[in-house]
Amino acid sequence: MGTTTPATATLLVELLTEELPPKALKTLGRAFADRIVQGLVDAGLAGADAAVALFATPRRLAVAVAGVLARAPDRIETKKLMPARVAYDVDGRPTPALTKRLDREGVAPAALSTRSDNGVDQVWLEQSRAGVALAAGVQAALDDAIAKLPIPKRMSYQRRVHDRGGDAGVETTVQFVRPVHGLVALHGENVVGVRALGVDAGRITAGHRFMGMRHVSIESADDYVKTLYEDGKVVAGFAERRDAIRARLIEVAGTDKVVMPDALLDEVTALVEWPAVYPGTFDAGFLDVPQECLILTMQQNQKYFALTDADDRIVDRFLVVSNIDTDEPANIVGGNERVLRARLSDAKFFFDQDRKRTLASRVDGLKTVVYHNRLGSQYDRMLRVEALAGRIAAMLGGDIDATKRAARLAKADLVTDMVGEFPELQGLMGRYYASHDGETADVADAIEDQYKPRFAGDALPRASTGTCLALADKLETLVGLFGIGAVPTGDKDPFALRRHALGVVRLLIEKGLRIDLAALLGAALDTVPPLAAPRAEVMASLHEFVRVRLAGYCRDLGYTTNEVEAVVHGDGPFVDLPKRLEAVRAFAVLPESVSLASADKRVRNILGKSADAHGHRLDPSLLTADAEIALNRALDDVGPRSERAYDEGDFTSALLALASLKEPVDRFFDEVMVNTDDPAVRANRLGLLSSLHEPMNRVADLSKLAA
Repeated sequence: MGTTTPATATLLVELLTEELPPKALKTLGRAFADRIVQGLVDAGLAGADAAVALFATPRRLAVAVAGVLARAPDRIETKKLMPARVAYDVDGRPTPALTKRLDREGVAPAALSTRSDNGVDQVWLEQSRAGVALAAGVQAALDDAIAKLPIPKRMSYQRRVHDRGGDAGVETTVQFVRPVHGLVALHGENVVGVRALGVDAGRITAGHRFMGMRHVSIESADDYVKTLYEDGKVVAGFAERRDAIRARLIEVAGTDKVVMPDALLDEVTALVEWPAVYPGTFDAGFLDVPQECLILTMQQNQKYFALTDADDRIVDRFLVVSNIDTDEPANIVGGNERVLRARLSDAKFFFDQDRKRTLASRVDGLKTVVYHNRLGSQYDRMLRVEALAGRIAAMLGGDIDATKRAARLAKADLVTDMVGEFPELQGLMGRYYASHDGETADVADAIEDQYKPRFAGDALPRASTGTCLALADKLETLVGLFGIGAVPTGDKDPFALRRHALGVVRLLIEKGLRIDLAALLGAALDTVPPLAAPRAEVMASLHEFVRVRLAGYCRDLGYTTNEVEAVVHGDGPFVDLPKRLEAVRAFAVLPESVSLASADKRVRNILGKSADAHGHRLDPSLLTADAEIALNRALDDVGPRSERAYDEGDFTSALLALASLKEPVDRFFDEVMVNTDDPAVRANRLGLLSSLHEPMNRVADLSKLAA
């Protein structure tokens, strides 16, 4: 990293701890570094563009910042005190108000100046402030970082804390994520005199517990990475360790593929300081167990990496990431193989036991599983989903019997041993058990697909039965929880209702379902227990909630906020929205679009101020002004062409046809007074505007495109 000028040097700060929580290490390392750097920048000791290297291992959080000053430069601090008319009397002498303020600030009148601020003369105080010394700035940054680390739960432990004079010290309770054993703070080669959590800074850190030096002396901040690597057998950088593990996993896997989720890779990176990868094997007889169970057992219980062949089928090998590098890993591998054998035996036992009973025989067991204290058991919920899924299948022309059968069995795997051990497998295990029971493939697949899409980018259900069940499952959740007032607030969404709503949006659009949201919500509301709020209120809240997710979905497709707002509040099935958005974008590039969008906004405002604007009928015989006659003639030509294109689903042509209305619309507003004194003429002109409003808003609300 290196120094940049003789007046600057690299600053290193390291907290040495007991083993940190592996799932939190990456976040803790980033947060620690960010707070330290921000504190240095705020103090003027480092630039906002300073080169930063962050480090995080199982036993340390550290950061190195290049080009840190030994003392921040002096600065001029400017402060507005009060208006000049309050500060000085008519003779220009300081008033008591100003004198009192200066006494409080501890300065003389000579430090003042007067200048205008928004047209008002103000008195300003200018003072020179000495730059912050390095130790003070680092101490403040370190204190801030420790106080603001995202620690879910802090440990309390005792430490004998000494004062700077070196007395015997006193026992003090210290709180941190894990006990701290050391603090390194170096500016170049010099120790920075700071303290944290009862520990004074020095240059001594610890190496690898088994392979490195117990005490490692860091002679210079720039030598930190090299010294830890060579003397401590520690790869300090989280990203560097992660990359090394990933590369080694792929190398050792050979022709097989590594099942390597990011979360597992992050976790094992947080468990080792000097990573080594070893292959192990297990009894091929375990391959009769669904591979999802085997993989989850390896990942969750043991932090192993499963391997698959070219066809993505699991093989009887696995990889373990160890914290010990040795030429004779037999004991390490053998121990891990024995542990995995026991875990896989458990999984096989669960699988064998679960198949001794059919899913259908387990349905009554859902009566003892609480879903929500105000919404009943999982059995009660199953009955609601079953009824709703059947109605949705009828709406969509699906197989009603198959859909209801899948809904009845959908939650039965919740009372199996395998799902009890691995809740992540719910639905998936239901498919395996349904197939074993002789249920049709359609029903079995639907049981797995009921939760899809579970996250952004997840696959959708494979067939109509699964789609109907997935919609029913999500809609029942939404209406039930909205019905009892369990609505998400802020960033809190304990029941993942936003995810459910986005799932509904994706299913309707990406599955091409020509069904209205209101019809689905109405059917869902028919199934739930008595609501805490009026039905219409719950319906309106849900409609808006889903439409917010719809707007986000459309923006993710690359459309602007104005383009999205032009379509998401209209009527009609969601499946048409992508085509509507394409039409709006095509219309927006027309030279006539700005004028027509502004005109539509004006028409909306005029009609909105008339109590019965849309009830007025146009009588062509009452049109007298040339401009209104011309507009009506243009509408007679454009309206039918636009309507035909709309009825054929050609939304782009329906909108582009409106371009020829620009001139007659502009002329109408230039020459015609709508709110004339003659009530019959006024009503007729409102009727003409209503006739204009309809084709201009058939595809989208064009007023949303107006600046």
